[in-house]
Amino acid sequence: MPASRYTVSDVMTHTAVAIGREASYKEIVELMHQWKVSAVPVLEGEGRVVGVVSEADLLPKEEFRLTNPALPEQLEEASKAGAVLAEELMSSPAITVHPDAPVAEAARIMARKRVKRLPVVNALGMLEGVVSRSDLLKVFLRPDEELEEEIRRSVLTELTPGVNVDFAIQDGVVTLRGSLRDRALVPLLARAIRAVEGVVDVRMELDSTVAA
Repeated sequence: MPASRYTVSDVMTHTAVAIGREASYKEIVELMHQWKVSAVPVLEGEGRVVGVVSEADLLPKEEFRLTNPALPEQLEEASKAGAVLAEELMSSPAITVHPDAPVAEAARIMARKRVKRLPVVNALGMLEGVVSRSDLLKVFLRPDEELEEEIRRSVLTELTPGVNVDFAIQDGVVTLRGSLRDRALVPLLARAIRAVEGVVDVRMELDSTVAA
């Protein structure tokens, strides 16, 4: 049985704060402050996500209040300084993720696009929730006992049948102990354990038979 894969739907916030195209600048700021969020999706129609307004979209109004852009790359930001509605402020198209996407995929998107929150949309682009950086870290709240059970069931049973290998786990850090005659299994085993959601690190304390 393969190790479990947490998906975005397992960790996302299902009740998402959202706005329409006509939401005003002040409404957006007040909403972000009230709900303590750094970005809100912009919806139209039945709930299709057409953009996102983030703190970065709002800041040019303050940044360029008394000055003009000094660099060419600041022109786009400066254009938002005079915006007063969500449709003028939003970044579009929105960077989104599907609910069945692996947690690791959502983390990669956030890192690559440098965003803190992603609207979660279905195949039709309709909003189902929001996932944040803190949501993605929820997998590391899994207790050691739960991780131990999954590693024994999904990793050791599959990769090392009949081999004298065991492990200890503390605060999500897995220490593997025992003997492995097949050296090729070492990186495979480490990779398989790291793939278990919630594992912080894997350490190897295998005896000399590994090199046999």
